[in-house]
Amino acid sequence: MRWRISKSAASYVGLLSAAFVAAVLIGHFFAAGLDNYAYDYMLLHSPPRHWRPKSIILAIDEPTLRATPGGIQGIREKLAEALPLVAAAKPAAVALDITLADRQDATVDQRLGAVFHSMPNLVLCTELLNDGWDDPLPEFNPGGDRLGEVHAQPDKDDEVTRSIRLEMHAGFKQRWALSLQAFRVSRGGGPILQSTADIRVGGEVIPVDNGRLMRVRFVPPGMEQVPRFSLQGLLDDPSQAAKVTGKVVFVGVTAITALQDRLMTPGGRQMAGVEIHADAFETIAQRLFIADLADSDQWVILFSMALAAAAGVCFRYLPGWFAYAGGGLVIAAACIAPYVFFLQQRVFSFKIPAAVAFLTVGSAAAFYHLVTRRNWRIEQAAHARYQQAMHFVTHEMRTPLSAIQGSSELISRFALTDEKRKQIAQLINSESKRLARMVEIFLNVERLSAGQMELKRETIPIREMVELCLERVRPLAERKRIAVVLEPMLDNMQVTGDRELMEYACYNLLTNAVKYSPQRTEVRVSAWKESGHVRISVKDQGIGMDQKEVKQIFQKFYRTKKAEESGEAGTGIGLSIVQQIVEQHGGEIDVVSQPGAGSCFTLVLPAAVAAPNQAVAERR
Repeated sequence: MRWRISKSAASYVGLLSAAFVAAVLIGHFFAAGLDNYAYDYMLLHSPPRHWRPKSIILAIDEPTLRATPGGIQGIREKLAEALPLVAAAKPAAVALDITLADRQDATVDQRLGAVFHSMPNLVLCTELLNDGWDDPLPEFNPGGDRLGEVHAQPDKDDEVTRSIRLEMHAGFKQRWALSLQAFRVSRGGGPILQSTADIRVGGEVIPVDNGRLMRVRFVPPGMEQVPRFSLQGLLDDPSQAAKVTGKVVFVGVTAITALQDRLMTPGGRQMAGVEIHADAFETIAQRLFIADLADSDQWVILFSMALAAAAGVCFRYLPGWFAYAGGGLVIAAACIAPYVFFLQQRVFSFKIPAAVAFLTVGSAAAFYHLVTRRNWRIEQAAHARYQQAMHFVTHEMRTPLSAIQGSSELISRFALTDEKRKQIAQLINSESKRLARMVEIFLNVERLSAGQMELKRETIPIREMVELCLERVRPLAERKRIAVVLEPMLDNMQVTGDRELMEYACYNLLTNAVKYSPQRTEVRVSAWKESGHVRISVKDQGIGMDQKEVKQIFQKFYRTKKAEESGEAGTGIGLSIVQQIVEQHGGEIDVVSQPGAGSCFTLVLPAAVAAPNQAVAERR
């Protein structure tokens, strides 16, 4: 379907622009959780390739706590027994996710401290509290840069943990995340270098944002998770220590009864802190980084604009179901694009492109449907009016054609007197002219509509033109006993244009006034100058029209209901021709009408510019 570059097209562009802005605002302010939902879905349904865990969890689980006097408070003695077994198996690193900031049994603490100092690849945990760092006791701290921060802050939107902060500051002290420290120690303990965009450890580049956040690549269900074994099981069977050889060991509490809380992770899975740190380590060690796209906001807006433009083009140029199929592809593109980026380990916003795609496609489809339906109704109505007009025209043409055929047959078959032949010849001539006028009317309509009719430029005296039209219409008025009154007017009023067409316009208004007025009424004709224009008014006391009909009377083949009921013959195209003639001359038509009180049609035309001599004479 083709739309004109007009008010309809401007409305279409305006609608799509409004839909785009509304979608961006809705996505930004009201659909924050949509990005998280899409991210979690892609994370759980895009398992990493070549996955082989490089870490293992030594779990302080329920059996361990049941076998420990005092529960979690007595776990230090168990650690003092188990860690030498772990160290003997030569792990790549050991990360302890247990707070050791308070003093307990001095003998046990001294023994555990000695174990810690004998393990060069040990990382202890620290935590940032309101009053500063909660570091391990001095006797536990083996020295050097081997403290790892264990903070895991859930997202504020939905309390789901998706990222960890690799670096935190409190006062003048800096702490790296436990998982990052474990990775550094496992790679030989080199320095950690940082820039605004990344962190580097032993040649490994870890992308982070300005807040030093790193997205954790949690292992989807169904894949091999980070293995674990029980601390108590290791003590009961020391041969299990062989499991840790060459791996990074995370030691922490997994028992539900000993945890203050468990953090929610994508997919609704609750995990202990030590499990989150192990997955964070695997993210670094296996280079499974998921980072935001550079200049993400700008790309999101540009992509969303492209989606809106594509939706507009689909419903602008594609016909029927192809337009809806194109709209479906636009929505599919908005949904697939974030997944394509995710496969490249980049995060691309889902909420704004999806909102833009759905809203612009819906708006374009609604506009397309409404415009198509409106045009279909207009075409149906025009077709119906055209059929009615053609029925009338063919009926009207039968009369002159029958007269011509009958008269010509009389001349050819019978011997007629010269007088009779002359009468028949005049009849044929008049009926053929009548038929020619009907054809000319239809041709004029089409020529004016297509802009193919060239207007003559001549001076037209208004008074002379109006009087000529009155003479032509007077016989019709006399048959209905209608008085046609010409009000006094100036002789010097003139317009410039095609005299023949202007006479037709004036004559059409006069004939309509007479045709649709009751007998013994009055038609008044007046003309005057006003603001550089000449106004020619035809006022009758006829059937009149309501405002709805006034808006439609200049449509081709349109006739009011009362006009059809009046019994007067008509095609409904005369006023359409009049309007086009007047507009071609740079004028307009004013219509004032009221049912039962008559109508007043006024032609408003630019007045002809008077010659200098004539202008002087008029001033005198």
